[in-house]
Amino acid sequence: MSRNVRATAILLYDGDCAMCRASVRLLQRLDWLGVLSYQSIRDSTPLPETAVPLIKERLLEEMHLVTPDRTGVFHGFRAFRWIAWRIPLFVAIAPLLYIPGVPAIGQRLYLWIAKNRFKLVPCRHGACSIR
Repeated sequence: MSRNVRATAILLYDGDCAMCRASVRLLQRLDWLGVLSYQSIRDSTPLPETAVPLIKERLLEEMHLVTPDRTGVFHGFRAFRWIAWRIPLFVAIAPLLYIPGVPAIGQRLYLWIAKNRFKLVPCRHGACSIR
């Protein structure tokens, strides 16, 4: 990578999921510092090279975040915590995400939402209720 190009974290998400796409659009609006890049795992674009192997089946289960140096990969609630420290509007809540019990509950809640994401925002006849 060129020194003139600032590395960003890459958020890998399910581009076939209306809720995921809406979440990405929200993050794009709130990412004033430009710390994130976004890649749908459904695209034909090759996955980023990382020190940690990326497994397509796991990528379909929950979002993954590849750190700017490409050595770390966080998924689910841990990815959200990483993002929270870097998006200005989320920084105030970031410390709360480490309170004992919150990570376990947060991951369980995240996995439930991820598993049910197509039921929570159903698409009918090619149109989804979240744009």
